[in-house]
Amino acid sequence: MEDPYVLMLIALAVLAVVDLVVGVSNDAVNFLNSAIGSKAIPVKNIMIIASVGVFLGAITSSGMMEVARKGIFNPDMFVFQDVMLIFMAVMITDILLLDVFNSLGMPTSTTVSIVFELLGAAFVIALIKITQNDTENLSAIWNYINYNTATEIILGILLSVAVAFTVGAIVQYFSRLIYSFNFENRPAYIHSLFGGFAITAITYFIIIKGLQGTEFYGSIKYILDDNNALILGVNFVFWTAFSHVFVKILKKNILVLIIGVGTFSLAMAFAGNDLVNFIGVPIAALNSYEVWHSSGVDPTLFYMDSLAKKVPSNVWLLLLAGAIMVITLWTSSKAKSVIETGINLSRQGEGHEKFKPNNLSRIVVRFSMFINSGINYVIPTKTQEFINSKFEKPVIKLPKDKTYEMPAFDLVRAAVNLVMASALISIATSMKLPLSTTYVTFMVAMGSSLADRAWGRESAVYRVAGVLNVIGGWFLTAIIAFVAAGIVAYFINLHMAFIPILLLVVGFLITKNSIAHRKKAKEIQRKTYIERSELITINGVIEESSDHIAEVATRINKLYTNVVDDLANHDLKKLKKTDKFVSKLNDEIDELKDNVFYFIKSLDETSVQASKFYIMVLGYLQDAAQSISYISRASFKHVNNNHKNLKKGQIKDLKEINIQLTTILGKVSAVFKNRDFDNLNDIIKEKNQLLIDVSESVEKQVARIRTDETSPKNTTLYFSVLLETKDLIKALMSLLETYEEFHLSTKKIKK
Repeated sequence: MEDPYVLMLIALAVLAVVDLVVGVSNDAVNFLNSAIGSKAIPVKNIMIIASVGVFLGAITSSGMMEVARKGIFNPDMFVFQDVMLIFMAVMITDILLLDVFNSLGMPTSTTVSIVFELLGAAFVIALIKITQNDTENLSAIWNYINYNTATEIILGILLSVAVAFTVGAIVQYFSRLIYSFNFENRPAYIHSLFGGFAITAITYFIIIKGLQGTEFYGSIKYILDDNNALILGVNFVFWTAFSHVFVKILKKNILVLIIGVGTFSLAMAFAGNDLVNFIGVPIAALNSYEVWHSSGVDPTLFYMDSLAKKVPSNVWLLLLAGAIMVITLWTSSKAKSVIETGINLSRQGEGHEKFKPNNLSRIVVRFSMFINSGINYVIPTKTQEFINSKFEKPVIKLPKDKTYEMPAFDLVRAAVNLVMASALISIATSMKLPLSTTYVTFMVAMGSSLADRAWGRESAVYRVAGVLNVIGGWFLTAIIAFVAAGIVAYFINLHMAFIPILLLVVGFLITKNSIAHRKKAKEIQRKTYIERSELITINGVIEESSDHIAEVATRINKLYTNVVDDLANHDLKKLKKTDKFVSKLNDEIDELKDNVFYFIKSLDETSVQASKFYIMVLGYLQDAAQSISYISRASFKHVNNNHKNLKKGQIKDLKEINIQLTTILGKVSAVFKNRDFDNLNDIIKEKNQLLIDVSESVEKQVARIRTDETSPKNTTLYFSVLLETKDLIKALMSLLETYEEFHLSTKKIKK
């Protein structure tokens, strides 16, 4: 019986490494967002600071490891075999769940996932034990689950959302009133006091409170507990004086120092609080195995009450885990996707919005506007003017030959995010509560961005929708984690043969998600969202529009061919798939049109006239995309309603039109890829002939109706396809004529 458990330990060790990778990919957002978003420090230096913090934080996490052993279930009610099955189910589920969220670029909580996985797996194993015991009924489930601690943890996690958002908003609001956006011009004493408060909070909560999670805290506990006020006072005086010297004599920005120290402290707090989420379960399994193995008792009879006792953690394992986390931090592409989500939702000003608005986000924004109107009615006008002056953003003027990538938010907000998040997390760690670092850092950032008026009328509905989506994902995490871990535990309990099967599934799905994520990342790299800071010339307009036209022509070519072939075969499944690709094309063109404002704003003085041309190009591309969209949806609806197939003559005509259209679209794509615009006139002539052929097909169908056509639905579909094909050709024709005219005009200018 020993071999299966040795193999399970090996599997858990491998899963621990994988969990560290996927976990850090998700949680890197917690301590990197503020520093990266503010651009206060070069990215390489930020990564070095965060790496040191993560590594040191791993050592202070030993006190949190008890949560995995006894925080969620009562180990004395389970035998060795039970707890090994629970731990295996938890790790398999955790890796799959976190990897899915990472692939979507959504920050979720590793703490919530591990808590609910332990709860779900223990709940199912407990139910199985109760059903096999005639002396127990369903109410005995509470003997197995440590519901008091579990409830405390869950309520603490939920409460942290509200507390973090509120604290972040309040502190940021008053920080902005003190600093304004012109913080460089504020008196030195303000910088000194702010630095004193911020660094004192960081050092106290991270160093003093953080030490409570270590093994050597007991030897200095009496010194710290008896001198709290003195330690805080000395700290504040020292750091205020240090900040004054830093600003006044060294002429350095204290906010940059705070962001650096804050990034270190938050990385350390993250590792100290969250390491249990990644390796707590495998370490608990190792502790269980060591106790059982030395007992010599049958694994189905040996109760694990020893897990309830305090077990010292292996420092070398903690250091190894810290090293893996640091390596992941530098190499994970999924971590970058999750970081982008957090920065996108909290950035100052407009830009590309990742999330679409929904009814709930619209209601929240309207209600907030109503409340704001009421507050403004009460507050005196002079007070409002004073407050508004503190929130006026400076205008950065740049020479036309210079470009500058604006930070997502300024140093004041970055400092507030880091200080408040690290303080809240450290308090929870000192109380041995596995607080969700994701929830805290994300909600502090959202609260501070709201208070900083980053969510204006142009962006609020998108930002609120994004926050609601992320929070909804958190609740979904809890539900999925509980159910999935329970199901996995049930199957493993049926037979241990399911363990290798599930491990293979884990490997397959992670590989599949990684490939899909890399593919998605490449697609995103091909898309360019025009930012205000970029400088665009006439050549830039030609390059930008040519790439769009070549891409759209290629895709319409493929989509039209697919629709005709699928319609001929009456293939509903393929038509549905094609319709999804058509919708994606329309969405991408809509995004380009949404960014026209930034495109025009970025044109240099010699290229402003090109704005009309670019708008017309996007309009024609949208017309063409809408035509193929109508053709696709009409065809799908026809087949989905089980109407008759198109007749052979109709299919034949469509295929002939498709052959001609394929040839022309292929030439269009080649012309714009190669920038060979002198051949546009030849393609325009071919399009004229194609329009004539489409008109002849319409006339043929009219003749069919008068002789042998008996299906009104077929006629409706056929005419719809032909007429939309005609509109598609006309849109492309207008596009080519506009481009030829623009090309000739630019050639004259160059001469």
